[in-house]
Amino acid sequence: MADAESQAAWGALDCGFAAVADVFDECYGAAKSVVGPAELPDFLEAARLIGKLGRGAEPLLAFLEHWPGVVAGSGLAQSATLPPVMAAIRRLQKSPNGPAVTPLLQTLGAVAARLRTADALRDYLALALDLAERTALSIHGHHATEPSPSLPDFLRQAPRLLAIVSLAGLKRWLDDGIRLHGGHPERQRAYFSLAAPESLAILQRQREGTLFADVERQLGLTLTALWQDDSPLVPYSTAFADAPRQPYLAADGYRLPDALAERGASAGLDRYRAMLAHLAGHRRWSRPLVADNWSPLQRLAVETLEDARIDTLVMRRFPGLAPLLLALHPKPDENACDPATANTLRHRLACLSRACLDPRHGYRAPLTVEFAGRFRALLAAGEASTRAVAELALAYATRSRQPSDQFAKVHFADTEVDYRDDNRHLWTFIEAGDEEESFAPPPSAAQPEAVGLPPRHYPEWDAATQTELPDWTAVYEALHAAGNPADIDRLLAKHAVLARRLKRLLDLLKPQERVRLRFREDGSELDLDVARRAVVDLKSGHQPDSRINVSHRTDGRDISVLLLVDLSQSLNETLPGGGQSILDTAREAVALLGWATAQLGDACAIAGFHSNTRHEVRYHHIKGFSEAWDDGVKARLAAVEAGWSTRMGAAIRHAGRLLSARPSEKRILLVLTDGEPADIDVADPHYLVADCKKAVESLSTAGIATFCLSLDPQADAYVSEIFGRRWRVLDHIERLPETLPMVYLNLTR
Repeated sequence: MADAESQAAWGALDCGFAAVADVFDECYGAAKSVVGPAELPDFLEAARLIGKLGRGAEPLLAFLEHWPGVVAGSGLAQSATLPPVMAAIRRLQKSPNGPAVTPLLQTLGAVAARLRTADALRDYLALALDLAERTALSIHGHHATEPSPSLPDFLRQAPRLLAIVSLAGLKRWLDDGIRLHGGHPERQRAYFSLAAPESLAILQRQREGTLFADVERQLGLTLTALWQDDSPLVPYSTAFADAPRQPYLAADGYRLPDALAERGASAGLDRYRAMLAHLAGHRRWSRPLVADNWSPLQRLAVETLEDARIDTLVMRRFPGLAPLLLALHPKPDENACDPATANTLRHRLACLSRACLDPRHGYRAPLTVEFAGRFRALLAAGEASTRAVAELALAYATRSRQPSDQFAKVHFADTEVDYRDDNRHLWTFIEAGDEEESFAPPPSAAQPEAVGLPPRHYPEWDAATQTELPDWTAVYEALHAAGNPADIDRLLAKHAVLARRLKRLLDLLKPQERVRLRFREDGSELDLDVARRAVVDLKSGHQPDSRINVSHRTDGRDISVLLLVDLSQSLNETLPGGGQSILDTAREAVALLGWATAQLGDACAIAGFHSNTRHEVRYHHIKGFSEAWDDGVKARLAAVEAGWSTRMGAAIRHAGRLLSARPSEKRILLVLTDGEPADIDVADPHYLVADCKKAVESLSTAGIATFCLSLDPQADAYVSEIFGRRWRVLDHIERLPETLPMVYLNLTR
């Protein structure tokens, strides 16, 4: 030991771990520098207790190494922080979660630096203990006998989480994770370690400030209206330690952070507008420069004055943005740092940038005043250029150079203009690299992977928290496989009597207005005027127009209807008293409906869906809106099979997206189902019912009417909750072939 005091402290620790003895002097010295002399005995007693937990040297090493950081980082006295921490450790030790003591202590310093108050630290520890208790596993169903699978992962991620959300947001994120994955240890670990995509998506929703997703449309309209620029706006996540700190220009558009908190009196949306204006100004007025022969100091000076030029031109073009840009631009104190002890380069450039934008800057440094005046004079004659500003910046860099510019300690306070980009677009390098010349043949091109349609992601409504889970379900759409179209013809022949009755009704509903469609290569009759012109052209040596026919179509029913058929496993059940399945009966009904819509000339699409957890909702196209009722459609209908589950909300949202693109005056979604929404990864029977209700409400807001025909005799309660008053329950499934077309006709009158 280094001295008598350290030896006495080591004796009080009563520890026999060699690994602890090797580092004790350094750790004790660090503790003495932040813990008052009166509190050192408490520190040593806490360390002694942790060393006696029976969990080896790791918890004690973590405490000795990280506790000084807890006290220094939080700025709190040890008396305010040590008691709640030790209480949490004792609770973990008495439970199966004792191994989590080490990760708790290892991250506590970074957590305390974020929280800064004793109350917040106690709340954080309470959240960790709550997670431990709610996710601990029980073999016998009464007492926790296995540790929480996710607590260590959460504790390791805690500093990163608290850098993104507040404690309140963290609690909501924890509650969502426990509720969604409480019974699935592997899913818990993926969620609380931030490895699952939905974990980051839900975390994003808990962030304070303005989310890019909420203002993307407004920003896009601003870019188009003010700059006549329709480049994409692409968000980047700020939830990672290596995320960009500034917006930037990229080949695929403008890159902006995915969330912005308000700053002073400037709201998050205003900060987005400032960033967008600055980036758009760069795209319009900046030109790249060759940077091979310039030092980092020179490049930084050029970037600063070029940014100031862009801001000046933006404020000149849109004077209303001037107060916003000046409010967001820092105004450093001219005497805030000492050039004898710190690198003041960034500080000097920040002062110069402010002076260039603000004539009432109040700075007195001769070089700042001189070059701000030269900058304004340069832009008084017009827009100037990137090259001209670069020459001015190089002159400033030469004349303002100081010996302290080489110091490693850089003064950063009030020097970052966060609405400005990182200027990566401003530089180009032409110097060849130093790589050795390679004479190896180029690698053979990899075989292209099979390309399929990527899934479309849709939110899902969580009734427990009254929030949407973003991008929660994945819908895979595909054209259904084909079977034998003759099977459908036989079904229609089976119902020939019903078809004749329907035909009489259809003739009454069929619109009588006929519209001539001229200039057709194929048609029902010859267009004499066009044919005569074609003959004249042919005899005069010109190329005749081959579109000499005319056809007709009926007009008067501006309707688009999508029939969405539940293809879950329950459709394979057979009907009482016969060998026919519910699926066979539904196929007959859909065939009659397809035939009826063809007689009317309505735009009708048919699709089926089923699901295998939220990660795989299958949406099968059977007939498109513009497809004729032909053998191709019949073949797909003949091949329909049932299986899996009924995640109806995702399918309704996808069908609504397709219907919303239709220009028809009347748009209807007709849902045919035989049971309650359900899936194998959902335990709460009401969860998917509430989600379906929300999906139907969203379609109603978009002007799409939704109607449900249910084959479940017990469906009244849940189907009325989902569809309101627009539903019907069919008690006798064998009557479906005649009922479904009649429901359609009543909806489209």
